Amino acid sequence: MGYWIIATLAAFYVKGLCGFANTLVFTSILSFTSANINISPLELILGYPTNIIISWKERKSINPKIVIPLATMVIAGSFGGALFLKNADITLVKIIFGMLVIIVGIEMLLRELSHKKMESSKILLTIIGILSGFLCGLYGVGALLGAYVGRTTDNMKAFKANICTVFVIENTFRIGLYLFYGILTVASLKRALVLAPFMLIGLVAGMLSAGRISEHVVKKIVIILLIVSGIALILNNIL
Repeated sequence: MGYWIIATLAAFYVKGLCGFANTLVFTSILSFTSANINISPLELILGYPTNIIISWKERKSINPKIVIPLATMVIAGSFGGALFLKNADITLVKIIFGMLVIIVGIEMLLRELSHKKMESSKILLTIIGILSGFLCGLYGVGALLGAYVGRTTDNMKAFKANICTVFVIENTFRIGLYLFYGILTVASLKRALVLAPFMLIGLVAGMLSAGRISEHVVKKIVIILLIVSGIALILNNIL
């Protein structure tokens, strides 16, 4: 249970601080000891209220032109992701997840080091939206979605508002999808209830820290941790 508590505190501290990456942190820590079929449903239940809280807090910055098309693409991709989660080989899933963490981390690092704001693209929106939906259905991962929202928003409040609103829509849909496939179980709900206080502690601590810690410093630390955890996850399942 100790791993679950540590993962919950760390993941939702990052959530409160950055508005996303909680799933990557949560799954990266727990994938060494548990299967994704047990991790993703639990993280979904814990993360759902955090998205509602953050999107409500930053509701003035919500932009329907960003939220509606992204939410549509994410929902479309969630079908394949949820089905793959239920039937995939566990070792293969963990290796794929590790590769995705590294790719996302490198993309985030390059974007952080670049001083130019990348222009949005309808084609890029479609690709990232569908792939993010697949990843959300498979792992609950929205980091690729964050890579795009980061290009279309000017500040952290707008970023948090729009990405968390998309997550609220996607989470609502995915809960129904997980129930339909039998992925979301009573055992997951019971464990989520036990971990809920730690989720709230992490979230509040992250939100309070958001205005006191440099965004650039926080992003670089998270990026480095994600890349390292992705490499370690791959090696752990290959060797």
